[in-house]
Amino acid sequence: MSSRIVVKIGSSSLTTDSGSLNHEAVSFYASEIAALHQAGHEVLLVTSGAVAAGFGHIGYETRPKLLHEKQAAAAVGQALLMQAYQQAFAHHHIKTAQILLTRTDFTNRKRMGNAGMTIDELLKQNVIPVINENDTVSVDELKFGDNDMLSALVAGLTKAKKLIILTDTDGLYTADPRYHADAKHYDRIDEITAEIYEVAGGSGSLVGTGGMRSKVDAAKVATRGGVPVFVGRVNEPGDLLAATADHGKGTYFDTRQNSLSRKKQWLGFISSPLGSIHVDPGAEEALIYGGHSLLPVGVRRVEGQFHAGDVIEVVNLQGSLIGRGIVNYDAEQLRSIIGLPSPDVLKKLEGSLHRLEVVHRDEWITLK
Repeated sequence: MSSRIVVKIGSSSLTTDSGSLNHEAVSFYASEIAALHQAGHEVLLVTSGAVAAGFGHIGYETRPKLLHEKQAAAAVGQALLMQAYQQAFAHHHIKTAQILLTRTDFTNRKRMGNAGMTIDELLKQNVIPVINENDTVSVDELKFGDNDMLSALVAGLTKAKKLIILTDTDGLYTADPRYHADAKHYDRIDEITAEIYEVAGGSGSLVGTGGMRSKVDAAKVATRGGVPVFVGRVNEPGDLLAATADHGKGTYFDTRQNSLSRKKQWLGFISSPLGSIHVDPGAEEALIYGGHSLLPVGVRRVEGQFHAGDVIEVVNLQGSLIGRGIVNYDAEQLRSIIGLPSPDVLKKLEGSLHRLEVVHRDEWITLK
């Protein structure tokens, strides 16, 4: 059965030990993706590698660390990377298209929608979108982090049926198997817990910017949006098809969540909260399990300065994140009605009340 699949390939999988682009690796991955494409799947490729491909070509001896140097390397390397993909896929009579995105594109819902429509049209025309971060204009030190999070956001944006994150290890272990012979492999993970984050560890290779931790972060975002995730190795012909069929060399992150709308994806994972609201246990339960809106009676503390229409985080009395929502009150107005029952709120704010709910359930996403 055909489906929409996002495949993410990191820098360490695409470069040689010296840091230059490994054309044999590009050709191998293109052949693996071509097999998916020819089996009837709609495939999107999220790729890293522009900085790694370009820094040697531009004249740097090692991977640069300063932002302007990385952006210069990416400007050179992106052209080389795309050229290599176009040539590799041409051997399989497959057309490709370049799409460069930044986090800003996802924070703007209109631009996010336009990107989604463009991708849909490319897939309709049997073209494989090759997606990378637009490193030359990105700020905050190329903050997507080896594109693991970018691939999760793309998977949610396009309502993919599976996200395949390729790496140079066969998934997640209880400890680093290179140094711990008794390390146990995680075949499947139903819930991403604090224990999973603990064993995920730090960053990976010197070539890439993401380690297993960033892949777990990406898996958490994707699975919350209803997209199951595979993190593992593809190094032999047929491995990618096996990974999509649940027989891959890696770890599967399962999900029972439904697909998120683009609005909810933006709200939960891309928007920038401008404050926080602490709620009591009753309100916490109503938000998580009851599907209810947040009312003033359940609010216990308000932090930050925000206005009606801004995104805020909602936390419990222990400070643990519950979710995010679009608030209907200015911060000072909300502080004046903390803990009040609805009739008292209506009386106190008569004539100036926009909506009774602090956060309406339609403007809310649970993240706990």
